[in-house]
Amino acid sequence: MILVNNPGSWSYVYAPLQHAEWHGATPTDWIFPFFLFIVGVSIALAIGRRKEAGVDRGLLVQKILWRSFLIFLIGLFLSGYPYFDLATLRIPGVLQRIALVYAVTALLFLWLDVRQLFWVGVGCLLAYWGMLTLIPVPGGHPPNLEAATNLGAWLDSTLLGGHLWAQSKVWDPEGLLSTLPAFATGISGILTGAWLRSSRGHFEKVAGLMVVGAVLLAAGLIWNSVFPINKQIWTSSYVLYTSGIALLVLGVMYWWVDIRKHHRGMQAFVVYGTNALIIYAVSGVLARTLNAIHVTEASGQSINIKTWLWQNVFESTFASPYNASLAYAISNVLLLLGFAWFLYSRKIFIKV
Repeated sequence: MILVNNPGSWSYVYAPLQHAEWHGATPTDWIFPFFLFIVGVSIALAIGRRKEAGVDRGLLVQKILWRSFLIFLIGLFLSGYPYFDLATLRIPGVLQRIALVYAVTALLFLWLDVRQLFWVGVGCLLAYWGMLTLIPVPGGHPPNLEAATNLGAWLDSTLLGGHLWAQSKVWDPEGLLSTLPAFATGISGILTGAWLRSSRGHFEKVAGLMVVGAVLLAAGLIWNSVFPINKQIWTSSYVLYTSGIALLVLGVMYWWVDIRKHHRGMQAFVVYGTNALIIYAVSGVLARTLNAIHVTEASGQSINIKTWLWQNVFESTFASPYNASLAYAISNVLLLLGFAWFLYSRKIFIKV
């Protein structure tokens, strides 16, 4: 997301690095559900061990709720930085959704077994499908999947009016109702993590990941014909589609790294992964800071630092504006990788 969120110019972005405008998906639309998926995997691995060790459930609940609160708070900070206009502060957001999905799915994992979690996930997907396609929208709109008039948009504007995504103002891509199917994305990760923790052999685990991944991917594409794949409203078909791809990618990585022992080239991913939350937060602060601080050019025109860097360093260096914009994004990735490597080399792991 550091690469996707930081082009030199939004006018020059290669198609795979853009979100789909509405229905459909690009590789960029895989990233957020992949993160929720791996959060679920982590829940099964980390909390699963503590459950088996007999750690007091009340203590685990406290830790889950405290961690969720901190992640939500960091998300609100990023939404407000650097001006913190509370009248228009966006309440939903990426980290806010991660916090909610982590809290709900981790708590469910404490009380439910794998079979029960599976049916909760199925229930979330079917309930959301029914709500969006069967329930008329208050205000005179029939059930629909349009951006500003679907049931989720109505709920967001009713409960969070004035605190939604600035580019839409009347609906939010991380809105309230669409968090329901996002729980299913997290549950798919928990079920995957439980499979990986089982006593089965490596090859059986990989085979299971690949088979279930292919089935979910196919199911998502089939469901797409009546309930379109859509990241912005997190449709149920989108959950199956992205969870299927996540399983396939994880299966390939498991086979390549853990079974075949190909570790070369993986270090950068390890370094980023050990401080993923803080690096994501720093990337947001850096981008907003570069946009907020202005410099005066020789002509007397005032521009922000990001625009100055884009025009005087990147746009003037590359013949293609698309390559220049991509180079600016890559420079952000490398700069933050350097910061992550600094933390990693000193064994500084910032957790919440």
